[in-house]
Amino acid sequence: MKKIGFIDYYLDEWHANNYPVWIDEYNRKHGTDFKVACAYGETDVPSRGGLSSSEWCARFGAEECRSIEEVCEKSDFILILAPSDPEKHLGYAEKVFPYKKPVYVDKTFAPDYRSAAEIFALGEKYGTPFFSTSSLRCAEEIADTENAFSATVTGGGSDFDEYVVHIVEMTVKIMGMGAVRVQSIKKGEVVTVNVFYGDGRSSEMVYSVCEPYSVTVKTRDGKHFFKKIESDYFAILIARMMDFFVGKPVFFDTRQTLEVMKIREAAIESLKNNGSVVKI
Repeated sequence: MKKIGFIDYYLDEWHANNYPVWIDEYNRKHGTDFKVACAYGETDVPSRGGLSSSEWCARFGAEECRSIEEVCEKSDFILILAPSDPEKHLGYAEKVFPYKKPVYVDKTFAPDYRSAAEIFALGEKYGTPFFSTSSLRCAEEIADTENAFSATVTGGGSDFDEYVVHIVEMTVKIMGMGAVRVQSIKKGEVVTVNVFYGDGRSSEMVYSVCEPYSVTVKTRDGKHFFKKIESDYFAILIARMMDFFVGKPVFFDTRQTLEVMKIREAAIESLKNNGSVVKI
C-alpha cells in the first residue's frame, strides 16, 4: 500500500472530503493501491462547526496523527492542504520538506509571491520534490494551448482573493510566462483583470461570483476558439498527482507557479487600490 498523509488547517473541508474518494476511484480504474492512511488537522474543529479530526479520520479510515512530523514519518507521500488558508503553507512546508518525500501543495500555493519563493527555496534546500496547481490547469479544453497571442478567461467563486487563482492558473497555462503589468477594474460585481506582457501580448480575466469557467483564445498563428470548461479536471489532477508520487516528472514547468503567484498578488493589490496598474 502506498500511504498518503494529509496535513490541513482543519480536516473537514471540501478538498479533504473529496480527495480520498477520487483517489479510491483512481485506484479502481488503474489497479493501484494509494491510500489516505493518516491525517493531521491543526485546528480540531472548524470554527463554522463540522467534524473533529478524530471524526473525520473515522469516516475516511485514516489514522489520526498528533503532529505534522508524525504524518511525515508514517506516509510515503504528503498533501499539504488548507486550500482556504494559504498563509499556513510556508509553516507546514518548513516541517514537511526536511523529510524529502514527494509533496503536493494545494491551491492557493501561497498568500503572496514572497512566501511562494520561500517555499521554492525550501524545496531546493532539502531536495524535496513538490508541485502545486489549481485543478483548472488540468482542464482538457486547454491541454494543447500554450504561448497564445491573447486570451480571455472567465470564472468565479465566493471570494475573489481565494478563487481568482483558478483563472490566473488557466491564463498562465495558456499565455506562458512574461507578464509585466496587471490592472484590476471592478464594475458592479464583475472584476476584469488585464495582464500585459513584455512582448506586447495581453490577456484578460473576468471574475464574478457565479461566472462559469471558459476560455477564448487567439493563437499565435491567428486562429480563434472559445470553449466552456466542462471536463473532469479534478479527476485529471488526481491522476497527475499519483503519477508524480511514483516518480514521473511534474506535467508543467513549475516556474509557472511563481508566475501565477505574481499575477494573483498584483491583481489583488490593484483591486484594493481602485484599479491602479501594478508592475510585476
